[in-house]
Amino acid sequence: MWGIDWTTLTWLLIIGLLGGILSGSLGVGGGVIMVPAMVFLLGMTQHEAQGTYLGMMIPPLAAFSAYNYWKAGHINWKYAVILMVTFALGSYIGSYLANYYLSGKTLRQIFGIIMLLTALKMIFSK
Repeated sequence: MWGIDWTTLTWLLIIGLLGGILSGSLGVGGGVIMVPAMVFLLGMTQHEAQGTYLGMMIPPLAAFSAYNYWKAGHINWKYAVILMVTFALGSYIGSYLANYYLSGKTLRQIFGIIMLLTALKMIFSK
């Protein structure tokens, strides 16, 4: 399929499904599951995994899970619009820095530290 071997295709299907389930249920998936999985299971560079994830997230993918949250009355649209605009600006700045100023090793280290600190905060906070 599209010149992708079956092993890679199987991993892509597993990564995508797991990322989607976790994203839809917990609000996580891309940064926490999919990017490391693409690096470790598919042998992608950190830059390539991040770029592939961001390319995959182009709307309307998030719309499907957001729809269910909207139906349940769990979206603050005023906040969402402000966050969307500032996130777009921040993602442009961050991708520029990542592609032109940070090595893959540095990106992995920053990514790992953020995940570790987040995990510790979530585990030990009340």
